[in-house]
Amino acid sequence: MEKIEHNENSAFANEKGVQQLEGSGRVGKDGLLIVGVHSAKFPNEKVLDNITSAVLRYNITHPVVNDADASLWQELEVSCWPTLVILGPRGNMLFSLIGEGHKDKLFLYTSIALKYYKDRGQIRDNKIGIKLYKDSLPPSPLLFPGKVTVDHATNRLVIADTGHHRILVIWKNGQIQYSIGGPNPGRKDGLFSESTFNSPQGVAIMDNVIYVADTENHLIRKIDLEAEKVSTVAGIGVQGTDKEGGAEGEQQPISSPWDIAFGTSGSEVQRNNILWIAMAGIHQIWALLLDSGKLPKKNELKKGTCLQFAGSGNEENRNNTYPHKAGFAQPSGLSLASEDPWNCLFVADSESSTVRTVSLKDGAVKHLIGGERDPMNLFAFGDVDGVGIDAKLQHPLGVAWNKKRNLLYVADSYNHKIKVVDPKTKNCTTLAGTGNTNNVTSSSFTESTFNEPGGLCVGENGRLLYVADTNNHQIKVMDLETKTISVLPIFKSENAVVDGPVRLEKPKTVPKLPKSAPHIRLSPVTVCPVQTLQFKLRLDLPPGTKLTEGAPSCWFLTAEGNEWLLQGQIPSGVIENISNQPTISLQIPGNCLSLEVVLSISVFLYYCSGDSSACMMKGILFSQLLRITDTQAGCIAPVELKHAF
Repeated sequence: MEKIEHNENSAFANEKGVQQLEGSGRVGKDGLLIVGVHSAKFPNEKVLDNITSAVLRYNITHPVVNDADASLWQELEVSCWPTLVILGPRGNMLFSLIGEGHKDKLFLYTSIALKYYKDRGQIRDNKIGIKLYKDSLPPSPLLFPGKVTVDHATNRLVIADTGHHRILVIWKNGQIQYSIGGPNPGRKDGLFSESTFNSPQGVAIMDNVIYVADTENHLIRKIDLEAEKVSTVAGIGVQGTDKEGGAEGEQQPISSPWDIAFGTSGSEVQRNNILWIAMAGIHQIWALLLDSGKLPKKNELKKGTCLQFAGSGNEENRNNTYPHKAGFAQPSGLSLASEDPWNCLFVADSESSTVRTVSLKDGAVKHLIGGERDPMNLFAFGDVDGVGIDAKLQHPLGVAWNKKRNLLYVADSYNHKIKVVDPKTKNCTTLAGTGNTNNVTSSSFTESTFNEPGGLCVGENGRLLYVADTNNHQIKVMDLETKTISVLPIFKSENAVVDGPVRLEKPKTVPKLPKSAPHIRLSPVTVCPVQTLQFKLRLDLPPGTKLTEGAPSCWFLTAEGNEWLLQGQIPSGVIENISNQPTISLQIPGNCLSLEVVLSISVFLYYCSGDSSACMMKGILFSQLLRITDTQAGCIAPVELKHAF
């Protein structure tokens, strides 16, 4: 069996030639096997669960090896990402290809090698059966949401539902108004019912028009919500290598746009006539002129022009007063602070693990936090609160400026935290997240967890921070005044404009509780619509026992006769560790059909004696009466679900 060993790069990107080879019909049945070897740069990328998430996110269908200690990297004498190695049937190395753009050579060399070994009877045509992990997963309302933004005029949210290849427009209670694109990738303009995207990331909305960084299509798309149409405004649909630009949008090749932000040219009245683009593929910041205008040190530019603004195109952590001499490393997040004294773009520069600023007056690129002084060192990452260069991040993907508070929020993605920066002092501190990736939504910022958060935006006049918690497939809402976090439920209304199904998880059947199961009635709680209630499990097993490995210890929510209460909620979950039990979140719907509801929480625990000689199951039922009022209630303390078996 001949193998192509593909060394995945540090962003888990799958090389285009390999994807096309997979689609050629030769893999497996023609004696060809593709194996991805993932040799990570960042510590976070060595964790198996994170690699599994990346395989799902990028729809990788070949086996992937976690080369956590870089042993295969050394054995195959690899020196950079990505590298393609072709091995013969005895594991003998035939040749290697370094970097991207080798599709023709890859097809040629592979065809010759297959014919050579087939003629000598050294390879077989037996098809290798592969069962994909993604096929065993339940459907989810969101799949790896990359970015989120607020429409301040209407209080709607726009979500890049990246894994479903679609854009969602939702009301702030989570109800879907529009679903555009998906569930499969594609590249098609037209009516909402026929339009498609491919792993969209950045989104920006203004005057009922949404702009989208359609990342894997290498396009900037425009969604007109009034006309219900999608069009292309920049890019040609294939990855470009041009690092200067200057052509009109639809004639200008671009490369992996990852985030976008509205801006204004020159010192004119604020009219948002520029779309700033974080061009991750060529390590630059670009501008698309939505109307005629000027950029710093540029002549008048006509509407539709798309061109480089800052960054040489070299992958570096280089700051410079001359924007074209500065260097970025996969810039992935943008946020604008147009007011004085800031007057800049904040940039989450992922591969250098820094946050930088780009002046809107002269394009000067300056350091804010993270990284180190050597512009060629892209390995200065960590998880350290501090000032300026003493602060350390790990692959940040998102930034959001809070104009009211004069603070910058950072999605420190590979540290699984949200951090806050005072740009005046350059002081960076952890705002939320423990660094663990288990999905815990707590009433406390410091107890809640995230899993590679990728996008942020500020709403409600600076009070709320919306977080695209990418690998948890959720949008989380952080209240910056009460310091509480909730999960935004995503649900479909009957009159939503939807292209493709909203794949809500089918409710699981709740097992019957044993007759001996205790029934605990909790004290009534008064809540108001849209408020989030937290339930903390605090269950104790008998001394000397432990949870049964592999057995489904779990919890379920039910509301008999009032099923509307659980629409769009997470109705069940697992209990993996008795010493770190989950917190259950429930957001009261905006439209309540009853003023009193009984919520039932059923818990099933499977446990064994210490020597596993005896195993058993215990259950318990908690009943919580909810009294719903229109009066705005204050912060509700989490309800503790306590019991000792």
